Amino acid sequence: MTTTAHDITYRLEQKRRVQADFPGPKSLALTERRKAVVAAGVASSVPVFVADADGGIIHDVDGNSFIDLGSGIAVTSVGASDPAVVGAVKEAVEHFTHTCFMVTPYEGYVAVAEQLNRLTPGDHEKRTVLFNSGAEAVENAVKVARLATGRDAVVAFDHAYHGRTNLTMALTAKAMPYKTNFGPFAPEVYRMPMSYPYREENPEITGAEAAKRAITMIEKQIGGESVAAIIIEPIQGEGGFIVPAEGFLPALAAWAKDKGIVFIADEVQSGFCRTGEWFAVNHEGVVPDIITMAKGIAGGMPLSAITGRAELLDAVHPGGLGGTYGGNPVACAAALASIGSMEQYDLNGRARHIEEIALDKLRELAVGQSVIGDVRGRGAMLAIELVQAGSKEPNPELTKAVAAACLKEGVIILTCGTYGNVVRLLPPLVISDELLLDGLEVLAAAIKANA
Repeated sequence: MTTTAHDITYRLEQKRRVQADFPGPKSLALTERRKAVVAAGVASSVPVFVADADGGIIHDVDGNSFIDLGSGIAVTSVGASDPAVVGAVKEAVEHFTHTCFMVTPYEGYVAVAEQLNRLTPGDHEKRTVLFNSGAEAVENAVKVARLATGRDAVVAFDHAYHGRTNLTMALTAKAMPYKTNFGPFAPEVYRMPMSYPYREENPEITGAEAAKRAITMIEKQIGGESVAAIIIEPIQGEGGFIVPAEGFLPALAAWAKDKGIVFIADEVQSGFCRTGEWFAVNHEGVVPDIITMAKGIAGGMPLSAITGRAELLDAVHPGGLGGTYGGNPVACAAALASIGSMEQYDLNGRARHIEEIALDKLRELAVGQSVIGDVRGRGAMLAIELVQAGSKEPNPELTKAVAAACLKEGVIILTCGTYGNVVRLLPPLVISDELLLDGLEVLAAAIKANA
């Protein structure tokens, strides 16, 4: 069945349909196979196995259909089987799957770099390097900053998430499950207070004042002249979809520029139309020195990148950046097609439309629901922070119960937050209004029933 909405055609019927006894026999059988061969440390939040996915819907191997409000953690923004991405991947595979750009280069890598140099903020001369994952991009951004400045210290923030490798675990703020028992971690990483409007002791503090608080601590504990880089998510992801107070990011960026510090915007989760702009820093006109990207960049194919000022990236000696699979030709083809679909469908506009629909519903839901402490976000990166009734005490138990209740009704939602008490919504940007509204109604009912 084919339906259309907003000039987007869907291959699969965009309706949820779940059997009362899921997970079904095929998923259960696959789960047993998994237990015998896959490491227990790899966890999955949904107990079914996927057979097909398109638009805003996921089909499992037993014939159930789920509304996808997670996008594989902000990856499938153009859908999980966008026709342009599928076609580009097929064509690329027919020619070659790999040569290693560091050995025999190919046009696709150059074309992706051209697009990223065009789309990222600022009109300065830029250079781009391609990698495989968000953590790899972050690692290399820090490498570049340290080499270019001749300094060692790196500043990260409370509630930050930057990855699972050794350096990025050091940058990440949350211990469990990301850091516990995995140390020791990389040195010369310093953590500063984030602007978290809902949880500020002084609710009147401005973004500029919150930035001054962090800057004062940096100067006191490290000294600005010793800092190689400040790295920050413009909207924090795993930490709870925290949107800093207006003025926080510009003040940090201005101070960094004055001190010769490389300002790195980690846009791995917030980039590529997710917040209604190509990148979340665009909302306040911040121009990073380096920007890290992954997730939504290539329609689900593994690809990441850093794009930054030419003088920074060109300071690295030949051979100092790269990797065997970085900028894989098939992933590059997918990225070019994905960016094309984002522009064709105006997914920045779609994200803003999703925000308008969803925020109205969520704020309406929050009225009279004392367990909803905060509703926040931008574009299609939205969150509900759940608390103990009548307080700001985090309520992770309710959050888990809500996620489970939604899944039982055929809606996949993700949770996050330093305290495990945030419901995050990351629908594919191509989701239809009807499917989105259906998912939001299920979410609202789950909160009311479990509060």
